[in-house]
Amino acid sequence: MWRIGIALLSLLRWTWRIHPSGSVPQHGVVAFWHGEMLPVWAFFAGQDGVALVSQSRDGALLAQLLEQWGYRCIRGSSSRGGREALDELVTLARQGALVLITPDGPRGPRGVAKRGAVLCAQQAQVPLYWCRVRCRWAWRFRRSWDQFILPLPFARIEITLSAPIVVSASLDTEGVSTLCGQLQRHFAVED
Repeated sequence: MWRIGIALLSLLRWTWRIHPSGSVPQHGVVAFWHGEMLPVWAFFAGQDGVALVSQSRDGALLAQLLEQWGYRCIRGSSSRGGREALDELVTLARQGALVLITPDGPRGPRGVAKRGAVLCAQQAQVPLYWCRVRCRWAWRFRRSWDQFILPLPFARIEITLSAPIVVSASLDTEGVSTLCGQLQRHFAVED
């Protein structure tokens, strides 16, 4: 059954009209909200990206989809396997990989940034890019914690990327938390 879902999502992805604006990175760390993940994954598909995916059962299904879309998946999250996953992501980012992370995943709360994306960019000393998605022609799962959006066939999707954000190596734990809060407010989710 899941293979059919992967095939359908892969077909659906080819119908989307994705229009990026801002600084489209070739390497570094890209952060985006969990509910907006599908269009972002679709946009960066086939670019040898590295995806952080939780070790949950849902994460295993997502990893299958992302691997088909050309991603290397690193499994871990803030609740399980996070330290090891972060170490691996930092190594790959230093080597020039494009690392994609949902800072409010895998379980929320929605639009609350955890520290992983900022720490990865800081420790690897690569730029951080924040990504937002707008799509009017989409199904929004309002009962899911992240209000996940699934663009409908032939949807026009606008992906806006921030300018590169440099995370100073000298930021301490409090400074990283402050930066996460600033980014969370600046790129706040919309209801």
